[in-house]
Amino acid sequence: MFTPHLLDGSRVLVTGGGSGLGLAIASALVAQGASVLLWGRRPGVLAAAASSLGDAAGFDVVDVRDADAVDEAAERAFDDAPLTGLVNSAAANFIAPTESLSARAYRAVASTVMDGSFHVTHALGKQWIAAGSPGSVVSLLTTWVDTGSAFVVPSAMAKAAVNAMTMSLAVEWARYGIRLNAIAPGPIPTEFAWDVLDPGAGAREDSSAPDVIGATDPRGIPAGRHGTLQEVANLAVFLLSGACDYLTGETIAMDGGQRLAGPATFAGLTALRPADWAAIRERGLAAAAATKAAQQEG
Repeated sequence: MFTPHLLDGSRVLVTGGGSGLGLAIASALVAQGASVLLWGRRPGVLAAAASSLGDAAGFDVVDVRDADAVDEAAERAFDDAPLTGLVNSAAANFIAPTESLSARAYRAVASTVMDGSFHVTHALGKQWIAAGSPGSVVSLLTTWVDTGSAFVVPSAMAKAAVNAMTMSLAVEWARYGIRLNAIAPGPIPTEFAWDVLDPGAGAREDSSAPDVIGATDPRGIPAGRHGTLQEVANLAVFLLSGACDYLTGETIAMDGGQRLAGPATFAGLTALRPADWAAIRERGLAAAAATKAAQQEG
């Protein structure tokens, strides 16, 4: 839907760009003429992702939770060539009863989503303002920023904070030609995230109990299907292009009407009991272990 030269001359940083939505967006950006820089914490995954994108991609191993490391990496990036855009895609999440969460589990999610998004946006914003250059930031959020969401409270809180950052900095930095917008996707099938956010068929131990429609179940989506990586990537390309320079401070929902048609994403999980949650936790741990093993083998 875009010309191959739409983003010629653009150089975009994509955090969490080694896999999932981040990699899909990076691929779409490259296809429209941009060069991309991928940030993440897993060297092997980043190297493989950058290699798959060809000469237009580079990578740097950066923990976005570390403000000093982010500032240093941003300086390295601008020393190579100015960045023109940023996609805040780095994230962490899992479903769990909130009373069972440890402080460490809370920080694992909030520090990546909220702190990481701020650190990177702040670092690039300083560079753009000092250079007198415009910039565009796109953050990946969820529709939970409007409703909150049970059983993913750290993520709901952190995403809401990034939504507030998007609106606040859109006003503060508009005079510098810096735009900030966000995309709030509905359920998008991605590796690993699907495993830790879907209680799965038969989550209830009691087979006579009513069925639970989870976040990834298309029955809860008026469009009757899940979204695709390409659809989110297309919107990100549009927001980073010069086609909408007057658009800033907006979070655009892309969820097939899900948020308008029913309760918050995980509200249906209130029907689950402790034994169900224990089984869900075991499946999540197994999925995480399998993903880690596959990455090490790769």
